[in-house]
Amino acid sequence: MSEAKKPVDVALIGGGIMSATLGAMIHQLEPSWTIQAYEALGDVALESSNPWNNAGTGHSALCELNYTPERADGSIDVTNAVKVNEQFQVSRQFWSFLVAEGALPDPSAFITSTPHMSFVWGEANVEYLRKRYDALKDHPLFRGLEFTTDAEVLRSWAPVLVPGRAKSQPIAATRIESGTDVDFGALTKALFEHLQADGARLELSHRVTNLTKLADGTWRVKLRKEVGGTPTTVDARFVFVGAGGGALRLLQKSGIREIRGYGGFPVSGEFLRTDDPEVVQRHVAKVYGKAAVGSPPMSVPHLDTRVVDGRASLMFGPYAGFSPKFLKHGSLLDLVGSVRPHNLVPMVRAGLANLSLVKYLVGQLAASKEAKFEALREFMPNADPADWYRITAGQRVQVIKKDPKKGGVLQFGTEVISAADGSIAGLLGASPGASTAVPIMLDVLERCFPDRLDAWRPLLTRMVPSYGSTLSDDERVAAETLSTTARALDLRA
Repeated sequence: MSEAKKPVDVALIGGGIMSATLGAMIHQLEPSWTIQAYEALGDVALESSNPWNNAGTGHSALCELNYTPERADGSIDVTNAVKVNEQFQVSRQFWSFLVAEGALPDPSAFITSTPHMSFVWGEANVEYLRKRYDALKDHPLFRGLEFTTDAEVLRSWAPVLVPGRAKSQPIAATRIESGTDVDFGALTKALFEHLQADGARLELSHRVTNLTKLADGTWRVKLRKEVGGTPTTVDARFVFVGAGGGALRLLQKSGIREIRGYGGFPVSGEFLRTDDPEVVQRHVAKVYGKAAVGSPPMSVPHLDTRVVDGRASLMFGPYAGFSPKFLKHGSLLDLVGSVRPHNLVPMVRAGLANLSLVKYLVGQLAASKEAKFEALREFMPNADPADWYRITAGQRVQVIKKDPKKGGVLQFGTEVISAADGSIAGLLGASPGASTAVPIMLDVLERCFPDRLDAWRPLLTRMVPSYGSTLSDDERVAAETLSTTARALDLRA
């Protein structure tokens, strides 16, 4: 077994968008630091960052109705929608900076203008969408949002949604043309290519098997080469665990106390996909519907334009399923292997409190192909089964954590876990995930390098002009920022 004589400054575990983003940020801030990244598979972006393993929405709450719940008094809570949009604008600013610096290629390789729409039917849902529109239309980050209940207008926005639908059915939609489709796989690869060109190392087919804190404060990263099984180690001053569903086990192995009480619940998914040019050209939008009453946020149906490698396709879903794997290329023992004495109670309590989720998953697993296709026909009444085929999406591991009152809660979102000394950090959770990679990694920097923030601040504000503030606070600044990033990324403003 060989051991590195000199510690690297940064070790990135996992070849996804999170590690790529953090690596790119640190390289801008500290270009002399040595960076090494390790990915268990044969290429980067093969798990959740792969474009066919996620919705690629550029989550900005322009169309996702689960971010705008209706309060008990009938009003619409837009708090989370504004937060998610703010986060995505931070990501856009950093990408714009990297494009200007020549660190990223032609932005059309990873981001495309695609209208975002919300579409509902039924009187109650139409009224909900009208109230949501009224609550958002004047907000600086949602300017340009349109609303209609007119079938002809809706047909002009998204032709496939109207034909075959009963004329008596109440329908409504919102549209905003400044939405995007993001290929996070292409973005991840471009970021790693930039890092490698500037001296960073990327080791593919290298699985991290253990993390051990050494007496001098550095971390010994134990690796196994997947081809040949050769064990090696590398020492690192800072470690980031961006291994998706594999992050929980690695953080547990690190022994940091901050991971105690955390668990994970895996959910798999499927989509229907079509590449037929005649079908694809009739629908250029991302259209999100409303989840059925009692269904979890992950069940929100959507019919999406996807642009991957310059070719457009359509996806509809998701159809949830269950696998005990924490990664698409993971082990059937992942869920059982993640159970520890310190997280057993939170996991059991969270499970008991989310029996509706279990019921939903069972129902999805038992649904016939015909029943699943009918869900698409609720959006696209004239859809032909012959045009569509099934694909398996990536695994999502929802965070389970301790709760003083409930014992344990299931959290739909992402969470940064970092050691008290800032020497190691990792990311747990799922959506909105990739779209908010930049603000999440800024959080990592603030947690783990507080003594460097003052020195970094001038460059951080060049990388992300809104750093330390929120765009919502100033309508003029918000408009200028959205316009500037749209031009830099060659998008519709």
